[in-house]
Amino acid sequence: MSLDSEKIRSFIAIDLPLEVKEELARLRDEMGKDEHGLVRWVKIAGIHLTLKFLGNISPEQVPEITEVIMESRRGISPFELELAGVGAFPKPERPRVIWVGIKGEVGQLMKLQLSLDLSLARLGFSREVRPFAAHLTIGRVQQDVSSVQLSKLGKLVTAAIFDSTSAFQVKSVDLMKSQLTREGARLLFPKLPRIHR
Repeated sequence: MSLDSEKIRSFIAIDLPLEVKEELARLRDEMGKDEHGLVRWVKIAGIHLTLKFLGNISPEQVPEITEVIMESRRGISPFELELAGVGAFPKPERPRVIWVGIKGEVGQLMKLQLSLDLSLARLGFSREVRPFAAHLTIGRVQQDVSSVQLSKLGKLVTAAIFDSTSAFQVKSVDLMKSQLTREGARLLFPKLPRIHR
């Protein structure tokens, strides 16, 4: 098979500044003290604010997808977000995915995500079924965890106190390649220009 015909597992996301990732690292290390290896923590370098998972795309689709990303950002100025608390899916008492929430100019974020979703639908990508819930996945609970262990983890999540001190400006949106390896996600090129006021 030629390189051009290989599929790329990809998604569209907002990268985070280093100081925000360092805060997440401190939170992960603090929570990790008491969870006894029941959680697979996401590597901090690989945490992004995902706006749209695309699945497998071909290299030939990259130019039209990057064009859609640039189109969707038009009329949206840089906006500010903050980290906001710890939670879990499907619910904090029975966690399977542990996340950190997002607050700030979430209306602008929602506008950007909806614009992307609508524009990508014209390229044949499925619309999101569930409402967009802005969050950063920091850990996934192992599959073979007992109900008692799950309940203990739930208490850990519910008791977690996380007061972020780092607000950050969203100035760019990137097309990322998801790598199911230790390296995690990486940027797909060409890199898109930043959002400008």
